Order: sequence, then C-alpha cells, then structure tokens
Amino acid sequence: MKPLSRSITPEGLYLTRRELLLGSAAMLLGLGAASSHAHQRSQKLIDPYVDELGSHATSLRRILRYNNYYEFGQDKEKVFKKVGKLQLRPWIVRVGGLCHKPRTFALEELLAQPTEERVYRHRCVEGWSMVIPWEGFPLRRLLEQVEPMGSARFVRFRALQRPKQMPGQRGLLGKLPWPYTEGLRLDEAMHDLTLLATGLYGRPLAAQNGAPLRLVVPWKYGYKSLKAIVRIDLVEQLPTTFWVKASPKNYGFYANVNPDVSTPRWAQKSERRVGEYKRRPTLPFNGYAEQVAGLYAGMDLKRWF
Repeated sequence: MKPLSRSITPEGLYLTRRELLLGSAAMLLGLGAASSHAHQRSQKLIDPYVDELGSHATSLRRILRYNNYYEFGQDKEKVFKKVGKLQLRPWIVRVGGLCHKPRTFALEELLAQPTEERVYRHRCVEGWSMVIPWEGFPLRRLLEQVEPMGSARFVRFRALQRPKQMPGQRGLLGKLPWPYTEGLRLDEAMHDLTLLATGLYGRPLAAQNGAPLRLVVPWKYGYKSLKAIVRIDLVEQLPTTFWVKASPKNYGFYANVNPDVSTPRWAQKSERRVGEYKRRPTLPFNGYAEQVAGLYAGMDLKRWF
C-alpha cells in the first residue's frame, strides 16, 4: 500500500489542478465523449479516498457517530456522546514479553513515527461495514524495535480498563471479562497490512474510534482491531482473548473474514455498508486474499473463520 496525500478534501471527490488541466486540454482538442471518459478515469485514480476495489470512503460523520465500542455501551449511535470523560493524556504503551529490548513508549514517541494514509475496508462480524481512510504506521515497525525472541509466536494486546471513565465496563456489561484483550500470530502482526492507527481522515483519532492508538487488521472481522492500546506482549502460547472468553461460539481467535461460514448469530455472505440500504457480497479475507491468504495455507478456514 502506498502512502496517500494529506492535501485532500475530507469527503467526496474533488477537482485537482491536474484534472483541470486535463479538462481544459480535452475542450481544446474537442475530444468529446472520449475525453469525458478519460477524465472520469483520471479522477478515480487521483481521488485518495477510494479503496483498491473502487469503493469510496464512508463519510467522516458516519465514522464518528457509528461505533462498536462496548466500553461505552452497546448502542453504536450513542457511543460518541459517552466518551467525553475519557482522558487521553498522559498515555503510555508497554511493549514486552519475549523480546530482547522491552520498552515503554510515551504516546508522544509513537505519534512522532512517520505515518501514511491507507484506505481500508472494515467488516464487522455483525454484518455491517465501512471504508475508512486510516493514518498510522505498520505494527511491524514497533515490534522490530523490541527485537522479538525466537520463542515468540504470538502477540497479545491489552486495551485500557478505566471503569470510572468507561461506563460499559460497569453495570450489566461490567460482567464481561475486562480488560479487552486480543491477539495475533506473530507473522500476522508483522504483515505490512497490519496497522497501528493514530488518525483517520487526516485528523487525530477521536475517542470513539479508539484514540489515541488502535490496531487495524483489515482482512479480519473488526473485533480483532482493538482500541485504546496500553500493552503489547510477545508470547509463546496462543492468547485467550476477550470475545473468545465471553462467547467462543460467535468469535474465533483467527477471525478471518469468511463469507462461507456463518456464526450462530449472524450470516456472513453479505454485508450492509453503513450509509447504504442494499447489501453487498462479502469477499473472502474482506477482499485482501491476494495479500494474506498464504498465511493460512493448509488451515481449516471453516473452523477458524
């Protein structure tokens, strides 16, 4: 994935200087319909908020106001109203376990990392989806700094637990196995597509989107991409994760998007893009099969979805 330009209008298509030149040239040459077709093609290539399959990014408003974040409750359309008490400074991320150089990173160090923009599809196991222009850096870059040991086979992640500021961690939802934990195989974590996101749409992450630092693994169901990371550990054994503890029949450890395998609660063959009414077919590995299917050669993907 190539870094995308920051000099962009946050939503929708726009005319760049290059497009205006193309349009002027077309008028002068009298290319008519052919020039119009070429202009449309150039516009599609220039627009930085289109993913590899030609889907335009979900609007910023919808990304900010439709959030699956159980730490703040189950109503996706009210989460953004409940995050105001969450304190995002100071913040540290401890990286340790089976590594030669464990470190504690201040948030300022992580935000100083060179970043790039990547337009990724996001597919929830519940059957809804978005296209999100993230900003961040590959997780691999952070892991290389701590030098994983040869015995490290998995990466375990832990999110913030702060019930006084996160109302979903108390009351009825307080019975869930907090803190939120997740895990990846080391080769999954080191894959170039795996991102530590620090922003979206050219601005810092909002609290409801996982600020100040979240994981993004675009070929997996969204519950793997945990928010508000505070700890990362390299481990030898497969980690027991939050949703596997809470409901193992609905949530597998690998969580690879597989439209041929339904969970007890949700069919997976199609999805509804937030902001649209019609459903669309779900693609294996969320459309990233060419890049990642080789990681699972020989595995029973029906078992591990």
